[in-house]
Amino acid sequence: MTVRKTVLPSGLRIVTEEISGVRSAAYGIWVNVGSRDESLKTAGASHFLEHLLFKGTKTRSALDISSAIEAVGGEMNAFTSKEYTCFYARVIDSDLPLAIEVISDLITSSVGRPEDVEAERKVVLEEISMRDDDPSDLVHEVFSETFYGDTPLGRSILGTTDSIKSLSRNAIFNYYKKRYLPQDIVVAVAGNIRHQKVVDQVIKAMSKDSFLEVGKNEFNLRSNTSVRRSVKQDVGLMNRKTEQAHIFLGMPGVDRNDPRRFAMGVLSAALGGGMSSRLFQEIREKRGLAYSVYSYAQQFAGSGFLGFYAGCNPSKATEVVSIMRDVLHDVASNGLTHEELLRAQGAVRGTLVLSQEDTGSRMSRIGKSELVYGEIMTFDQILKAVAEVSSADIRALADGILHQAPTLAVVGPFAKRSVFERALS
Repeated sequence: MTVRKTVLPSGLRIVTEEISGVRSAAYGIWVNVGSRDESLKTAGASHFLEHLLFKGTKTRSALDISSAIEAVGGEMNAFTSKEYTCFYARVIDSDLPLAIEVISDLITSSVGRPEDVEAERKVVLEEISMRDDDPSDLVHEVFSETFYGDTPLGRSILGTTDSIKSLSRNAIFNYYKKRYLPQDIVVAVAGNIRHQKVVDQVIKAMSKDSFLEVGKNEFNLRSNTSVRRSVKQDVGLMNRKTEQAHIFLGMPGVDRNDPRRFAMGVLSAALGGGMSSRLFQEIREKRGLAYSVYSYAQQFAGSGFLGFYAGCNPSKATEVVSIMRDVLHDVASNGLTHEELLRAQGAVRGTLVLSQEDTGSRMSRIGKSELVYGEIMTFDQILKAVAEVSSADIRALADGILHQAPTLAVVGPFAKRSVFERALS
């Protein structure tokens, strides 16, 4: 399996991974723009635009776009994050030219008709309502708002009902024209392909409307600027009549360029990465207080956090928070056992390898890596970095991270924050 890269004069990057022995190919366009790039007036524009680009181009209707991929048994979708947007399709290898043509057309030639904007506005508002009806999802939004405050990283990727209602067609289309530029885009392809053939097909597909003549020669990487975040103990509470209390406890972690990110992945796995993790054992297995218990580390440019989730009976919520605090304090003071370290390293390595068993996952790995870091680490390099995490590394990281003042987000039937503030003390 070979990863290759070509940078066009416009700054557009094309990365491929040739995988023999498969009959599929995945094509993705990664754009270096997300909700973090929005102002208050344009909150939700990146996600709104992601929806809108599927509504039609100069030569294809929305039905033409969807039916072209579905007619060959392929799958097509997109997603928006805080820092990037991705459009992708996965097809039989012989249909890759079609996928390249259709997905590239969205990026270069979308028209954003006023009637499509109004129709999709309703869809996005329904998506916000659906999110608000899911407390296990909503608690992560409450955490971000509490942890990052009124900053782009603290705001929802979806925007708010008010911001979506106020976004005009001109505002969204201007956002599209200013942010979807070649130097801010990575094209990633993985599967039974040949690099140069893919490059030629991409150039042909993305040369419409002089798209590849726009932009600078050098591509952009997001600057590693610091982000305002909570530095004191804080509680974000959303009072909802739910059957469960949804809890998310987090604290500042490491940013995406920090070399300790591999140790952070191991620490997160040991604390809440599976059924043998410390928090799962303490909260669910020993006490039966929750069904779902997990952790994850999130990294951005200039910021990051480590967080822990549990869903439990509201009457047990403060007890669960106290157990979380006790476990984190113990690991911060004493580190992990040798057995926990080995299990966590194995879990991280295994998850990485197993997650790369299909062409779509491979495309995502190389596309995101190139967009975020400007380089693509090999599997061997990543596995080596994980294997080299030592007990001393974990002890130092845990001591620095887990002793910090936590931020707690809760969604459930609670009228006052004070009961949770006491649980954190």
